[in-house]
Amino acid sequence: MDGAACIGDRLRGEPVRVSAEYEGIPGDIARGRELARLFLARVRAARGARVSDRAVEVVQLVVSELLTNACKYAPGPSTVDLELAEDRVEVTVWDSEPVLPVPHPANPDRVGRHGLEIVMAVCQSFEVHREPAGKRMRAAVELADDPRSATTLGRTA
Repeated sequence: MDGAACIGDRLRGEPVRVSAEYEGIPGDIARGRELARLFLARVRAARGARVSDRAVEVVQLVVSELLTNACKYAPGPSTVDLELAEDRVEVTVWDSEPVLPVPHPANPDRVGRHGLEIVMAVCQSFEVHREPAGKRMRAAVELADDPRSATTLGRTA
């Protein structure tokens, strides 16, 4: 449970995914971001997929925010799963806390607790499901930038 990944390397016709388990210790969030970065580099190299720099940043951000919540609010281990699904990456985080997260209304004076708002703003979709033990949060991030959009992650093209 040191955050080591189990990566299936069958890329032709098989799902491309990576999973890692974390204990909720210092460094897990950084290891989760690194897992996402390496996974997307592998997708670029092995599949020749168009993966924008923005997608790499957004997937790392989503993993960071969801894993932060798991480490902060859920006792025990958590898992991160990343899977290539057509034109997107699905980020799934499981943790042992059965209470579902609720986004807070926008409040620029509030310090912290904006992670879920951020995830919902940058993803194609976001869903949370209660599990027999804990909950599973899934977010989808597009791999390529929308050429019709001039803004990417707060920057102008």
